[in-house]
Amino acid sequence: MNIYFQRNFQRGFGTYPLKGEALRTAVHAAIAAGYRAFDTAQMYGNEAETGAALASSGVARGELCITTKVHPDNYSAETFLPSVEASLKALRIDRVDALLLHWPPADGDVTPSLRLLQSARERGFADAIGVSNYTARMMHVARAVIEGPLVTNQVEFHPLVDQRKLLAAASETGIPLSSYASIARGEVFKHGLFAEIGAAYGKTAAQVVLRWILQKGVPLNTMSTKPENIRANFDIMDFTLSSIDMERIDALNATGYRIIRPRQLPWAPEWD
Repeated sequence: MNIYFQRNFQRGFGTYPLKGEALRTAVHAAIAAGYRAFDTAQMYGNEAETGAALASSGVARGELCITTKVHPDNYSAETFLPSVEASLKALRIDRVDALLLHWPPADGDVTPSLRLLQSARERGFADAIGVSNYTARMMHVARAVIEGPLVTNQVEFHPLVDQRKLLAAASETGIPLSSYASIARGEVFKHGLFAEIGAAYGKTAAQVVLRWILQKGVPLNTMSTKPENIRANFDIMDFTLSSIDMERIDALNATGYRIIRPRQLPWAPEWD
């Protein structure tokens, strides 16, 4: 089974942009709320602090799902594996549960970095491997290049952006999506529909958004520093949105709101 589809791992806690005491406190609050999946990245600059927070949480390593992501600056034969070893040292573990390529390379040729990713798995640095911010075309290339399963393509996924092409590619390639920016950094709250639907279920607007993502078959990552929000974001397994409510939310895809746009980052591709 894909690790992200296990019940306690469908709802992951993202650590960006947290650092220092704010990160430690948030991770411990997430542990108390029930989170066992945690997401970091070389780019975030907080792997060591995340590792320290998890090590001091009292939760056994075998109960955790830890994901980190390789920075595009390390997509060379000389730097890739050493950078992963440095990540493991920072996280205080001998392997990650999932190792992802954080972005496609700037030139769009994903094959070399995919082969380096596979070598990291073969070296035992990761139980599973995957990608992030890949287009549908890149997902098909990855499926052809990589031997064995890819655990995810982690992408911006929320009700305000139309990701049907990526969902179709996920079905075609067997590479599931997972979500970051799951509430569009608060942009969803400008749409009253979520609070309206939530009132009928006794849930908040944010919980409705997150439940919609899960019912799309997409595991998710959320981040908050407020214990009450951390708990609420985890507490989304005790209700199911009706097909009518799902369709009402689907209509907001036409909004076309994206947090990450091409040329905003040197690695951002032209989105589908």
